[in-house]
Amino acid sequence: MTSVATFAVEDGIGILTIDYPPVNALGAAVRQGLDQGFHTFDADPAVKAIVLICAGRTFFAGADIAELGKPLAEPDLGAVFEILDGGGKPVIAAIHGTALGGGYELALACHHRIAVPSARVGLPEVKLGLLPGAGGTQRLPRIVGAEVALDLITSGRPVGAPEALQLGMIDALATEGRLREDAIAFARGIVAEALPLRRVRDRDDKLLPARGDPDLFDAFLTRNARAFRGLKAPASIVEAVRAAVTLPFDQGLKREADLLDPLLVSTESLAQRYAFFAERETSKIPDIASATPTLPVRNVGVIGAGTMGGGIAMNFLNVGLPVTIVETAQDALDRGVATIRRNYEATARKGRLTADQVEQRMALLRPTLDMAALGEADLVIEAVYESMEVKRAVFARLDAIANPDAILASNTSFLDLDAIAAVTKRPERVIGLHFFSPANVMRLLEVVRGEKTDPAVVVTAMKLARTIGKVPVLARVCHGFIANRLMTPRGEQAEALLLEGPAADAIDRVMTDYGFPMGPFQLDDLVGLDVLGRDATERTLRGDLVALGRLGQKGGGGFYDYDAQRNVTPSPIAAKAISDFRELKGMADGGAQDADAILARLLYPVVNEGAKILEEGIALRASDIDMAAILGYGWPVQTGGPMLWADTIGLPAIVATLREYEAAHGEAFRPAALLERLAAEGGRFTPA
Repeated sequence: MTSVATFAVEDGIGILTIDYPPVNALGAAVRQGLDQGFHTFDADPAVKAIVLICAGRTFFAGADIAELGKPLAEPDLGAVFEILDGGGKPVIAAIHGTALGGGYELALACHHRIAVPSARVGLPEVKLGLLPGAGGTQRLPRIVGAEVALDLITSGRPVGAPEALQLGMIDALATEGRLREDAIAFARGIVAEALPLRRVRDRDDKLLPARGDPDLFDAFLTRNARAFRGLKAPASIVEAVRAAVTLPFDQGLKREADLLDPLLVSTESLAQRYAFFAERETSKIPDIASATPTLPVRNVGVIGAGTMGGGIAMNFLNVGLPVTIVETAQDALDRGVATIRRNYEATARKGRLTADQVEQRMALLRPTLDMAALGEADLVIEAVYESMEVKRAVFARLDAIANPDAILASNTSFLDLDAIAAVTKRPERVIGLHFFSPANVMRLLEVVRGEKTDPAVVVTAMKLARTIGKVPVLARVCHGFIANRLMTPRGEQAEALLLEGPAADAIDRVMTDYGFPMGPFQLDDLVGLDVLGRDATERTLRGDLVALGRLGQKGGGGFYDYDAQRNVTPSPIAAKAISDFRELKGMADGGAQDADAILARLLYPVVNEGAKILEEGIALRASDIDMAAILGYGWPVQTGGPMLWADTIGLPAIVATLREYEAAHGEAFRPAALLERLAAEGGRFTPA
C-alpha cells in the first residue's frame, strides 16, 4: 500500500486501486503506486490475475500536464509498461469516467480492458501539438488496425464505450455501477480459460491489411491536407503509426519517441498547451468572491426563433432545461421549431443521438406567440435584430413580464449593454450572453457584465456556460466586446489592402496559409455581403457589389464566383467592381505584395487592438483575448492566439512596424500605450 494505491486479493484476483484526486493523473506518486502494486501481485503466487481500477470520478484521465518538458521522477510511464509486458499474469484495466492520453495508453498496455457504458477512451495528445508518447501509436493499431488508429489519433476524439467495444478499443462492457464486480468476474473468466498470456505488443493480425496497402499513409495525409495545414503533430502521428506497421514493436517505440521529442519543444505545441490552460482560466474572476452564490436556472426563455434564437435554445434543450421560445408570427415560429427538429434529426442520422433523445429534447421546447409566457422563466435571452431601438423596446416590455428574480440577457454582438439595461427597473439582473453562430455549435460564449450587473448574475452566467458546453469569456461593455472588436481591424485592413492592389484571393491565401479556416473575403461571402453592409450610411465596396446582385455564396457570387457545388473561383465581375471603386477613391493600383507584408498589415493591428482591450479593462487577461480569437474566429490554435503570437514575434518588432504603418497610413496604426510600454520594458502579454 502507498499513499495513493491500495492492494487487495479476492479469490485469486489481485485488485490494485489508485485514488489520486481529482482525476488520477499519472504523476510521480501514481506511477510509484503502480510500480509497487504490479511487483507485489506478480510476486504473490496466490494471485492469478490483476484488476487495475481507480477510485473517484474517473480512470486515469491522462498524464500530468504540469510535468511536460520537465525531468520526470522515476519510474516513468514506460518503465511501468515494461513491468506489464514482462509480467506473467493477465492485467485487466477497469475503466470508468475517462481514460484519455496516458490513461488510455496504460489501459492499452494492460492485457484486457473492460469499461462501463458511460466511459470514454481516446488519445487526445494531438490537441496539445503532441503524439501519444507511451506506446499509444504502436499499441492502438494492433487492436483496431492502422486506418482506424490514424483517424482516432490524428483527430484526438474521445470514443464512448459502446463504440469503443465495436472498434476493439475495449474488450467488454460492464454494468453501470458494477465495474469492480464485473471486472473481477471478467478476470476470473480469463483465468478459467487458461490461455497463453496475450500482450498487445505481440498482436499482429490487425496490422496485416496496412502491410498490404503501402499507399495507405500518404493517401491519408493527402486526404486530410487541409485539416492538417499548419500543424506538425498529425504528420508525425502518421509516421509513428507507419512505424507500427513496418517495424518490430521495440523499434516502433523508439521511432515514436524520436518523433515526439521535437514536438515537445516546438512553438506549435507550446502554443497549444498554453491554449489548453487558457481555456480553463477563463472561468476565474479575480474581483468576485469565490463563495458568491449562483442563482437557480430551472427553465429558460428565448425571444426570437430565427437561426440564432433556435441555436441558443438547443444548447439548453441539450442539457435537459425546458425552453419557451417566442416569436411574433406563426410562420416564423413554425420555421424555427422545424429547423431545431431538422438539426436534431441530422445529428441522429449520424448516430450521435437516438430517436428517443430527439423526441425528449423536442418535448422540452414550448413554442408560443405570447410573450407573457416568459413570466415563468429564470433566464430570458433576447435574440432579435441587432438594433438598439428594437432591443430596448423588447427589454422594456420584458421587464414588465418577467419574474422579478429572473436574469435578463441580450445576445447583442456589438451594442451597449448598459443602454439596453437602462430601460429596465432591474439593471443589476441584466447581462450579455453573446453566442457565436451557429450557436448550437460554436464553443465561445462572451459573458458581458454591465456597469450594474450583480456579481451573482455574472457567476451564474459563467457556470451556466460550462453546463451547456461553452467556454465563457468575461467582457466589460464596449462596442463589439472582445472577439468582434478584436478582429474588426483585420477586416478593415483587408479591404484597404484590396484597394491598394493585392487581389482578394491573394489576401485570403495568406490568412489560410497562416492557419485560419478561411480568409476575410471568403468569410464575407459566407456571411452575406448584404448582411455585412446593410447599416452603411455611405457608398462602400460591399454596397457596390450588392447593387450588382452579388450577395455572397447565397447569391451565387460575392468577392468570388461559385458554381452549383460552391466551388470557388476569382470573379472578374468583382475585380471590375474593385477597380471602379478604387478609381472612385482616387487610388492607384499598387500591385501585389508579399505574404509577410500582408500578414503584418492584417494581424499586427489585431494585436494592437488586443492591447487596447487589455488596458481598458474590457478583458481580464491576455489569455482570454486569445481564447476569444481562437474559439470565435478560428485563429489558429498552433499560434496560441494573437497575444501569445505577438510575444513569440517580439513586441518591439510589432511596435516598429506599426509606427511605419502609422507614418504611411495614419493614426489608426498608432501603437497602444500598453504595447509600447511592454515593448520598451522587455515585457510580454502572456507568462513566459
